[in-house]
Amino acid sequence: MTVTLALPLVRGTLKGDAPLAPLVWFKAGGAAQWLFEPKDAEDLSDFLGQLDPSVPVMALGLGSNLIVRDGGVPGVVVRLGKPFAKVESLDATTLVCGGGASGILVSSTARDAGVAGLEFLRSIPGTVGGFVRMNGGAYGRETCDILIECDVVLRSGERVTLSNADLGYTYRHSTLPEGAVVVSATFRGHPGEPAAIQAEMDRIAAAREESQPLRSKTGGSTFKNPEGHKAWALVDEAGCRGLVLGGAQVSEKHTNFLLNLGDATSADIEALGEEVRRRVKEKSGVELEWEIQRVGVAK
Repeated sequence: MTVTLALPLVRGTLKGDAPLAPLVWFKAGGAAQWLFEPKDAEDLSDFLGQLDPSVPVMALGLGSNLIVRDGGVPGVVVRLGKPFAKVESLDATTLVCGGGASGILVSSTARDAGVAGLEFLRSIPGTVGGFVRMNGGAYGRETCDILIECDVVLRSGERVTLSNADLGYTYRHSTLPEGAVVVSATFRGHPGEPAAIQAEMDRIAAAREESQPLRSKTGGSTFKNPEGHKAWALVDEAGCRGLVLGGAQVSEKHTNFLLNLGDATSADIEALGEEVRRRVKEKSGVELEWEIQRVGVAK
């Protein structure tokens, strides 16, 4: 009971020992010590400001680019629900998007407002907060191309606005501070015809459907593309297409995707990824870097 009493009061929901497997795409992994869904940014700010600074905090979006290890995640996992899933037009080319808004919602709202240049978000299975942190991208575009600024609640509870330049963007990486939660982001595109924007979204969706195992328990792109290489090609050349370890498999359809065949543990999935990295290094000399985030503790 003392642990419960030590936590600040909230207006949203706060659950102890909350299973995370249902919330992530791989459908595997342990529980969060605490799962917090804030009612609004003020609720989040108040909570983090009063929370013992030694307690780790992690933001969770759609859970698409994530391996939650089987021992679970210590501290507080923050999940931004409906209050953070709004997208609004600021002007003819600019949208303000909640940190919990999906790529599909952002790109569809942009289309309806005649804003082009955000179509690529249609193809990324994640939320605005994840795009901002990871510099999410696809089909030749990435978040740093469209982000003007973002509102962030720091681990201390302080609310700050960070510009694109403040985030130190590189490929699939930002310098967003540890424990910070992106509550909203401002994206800018350029004027476009809704019909043409929809056609581009359809093209992207079809290309993704054709090439990626979307109907499987997966985690999206597993490894970053090394300079001058495609990760999937290196994995394929190393003979890993269809490779199975425990309940996990390298996708036959797209070799940069790992699959949970049904009852894989997160340990199976991570070990398979490490075996792929070992074989690629042996075959091509290239050291693949994980793109998927791996969090929590092993069992």
